Amino acid sequence: MAFGRLDRGATSAPLSDINVTPLVDVMLVLVVIFLLTAPLLASSIRLDLPRAASAAPVSRPASLAVVVDKSGQVFLDDKPVGVEAVAARFADAARADPATELQLRADAGVPYGRVVEVLGLAQKAGLTRIGFMADPAVAAPTGRKP
Repeated sequence: MAFGRLDRGATSAPLSDINVTPLVDVMLVLVVIFLLTAPLLASSIRLDLPRAASAAPVSRPASLAVVVDKSGQVFLDDKPVGVEAVAARFADAARADPATELQLRADAGVPYGRVVEVLGLAQKAGLTRIGFMADPAVAAPTGRKP
């Protein structure tokens, strides 16, 4: 036994295994980040939708999503479009499939006349199936009477 001296013996070979623990940690953090941000990317247009008790998302194979924001601007596929482009797109959709459903999402503060204008363009193009999108109504707390 030698004091003050470390016996190294034969020179050991370098470690050739890769430590994957940090890689797995980083990948799990990225998965969590993507899971949290994916619902936020569904629609980039911020709206204050009116509330309705029967509002439930309906998935149909042939549908056209139209958004009217608070200022009255019309969006198709999250892109602002003019009245002529909206009418042309409605006509194309009606020619492709007359049963195409128009899913209208209008802000609660939009003037009624603007919504009627969009509905008139859809009916003129031949789209008769129109769905109004709304957020579910919030249930009043039970136990207290108003």
